[in-house]
Amino acid sequence: MKAPLKKLKAGIACLCLIAAIASCNSSNKKEKTCCSEAETKTSQTCCSSKANPIDADKVSVVYFHATRRCATCQAVEKVTKETLAKHHKEVPFHSINREEEKELAQKYKVEWQTLMVMKGDKMVNLTNEAFMNARTKPEKLEALLKSTIESML
Repeated sequence: MKAPLKKLKAGIACLCLIAAIASCNSSNKKEKTCCSEAETKTSQTCCSSKANPIDADKVSVVYFHATRRCATCQAVEKVTKETLAKHHKEVPFHSINREEEKELAQKYKVEWQTLMVMKGDKMVNLTNEAFMNARTKPEKLEALLKSTIESML
């Protein structure tokens, strides 16, 4: 009895994740996609120019998002920014609209919302964990980001 229930719960969790990601593209709300002027003066890079803003020699956190953003997409970015501000101020954060920065999205083989920690050729994709935890268990995403970054420093 317990095994089928576990499989059912896992299936429901997967469907919820898929629905959350899909809703990011179909949200009726138009959200501001770029950081404020004050935020762009910090170490964070938002809605980057056409040139590749990602320094391959440094650990960077990169979040590719769509123009329309759901609450989960916004939570992923918020938790990521807060984690960096709290634990790793030296690590740059890049919030990139993949619909506007198509060349960058293609370079990193990104087709959907994607959260990555990268340095050089090494890329760690945290998207699934980010979307599962950003709104309901942000401390889990914070811990994962922190440990991933520390392993790459």
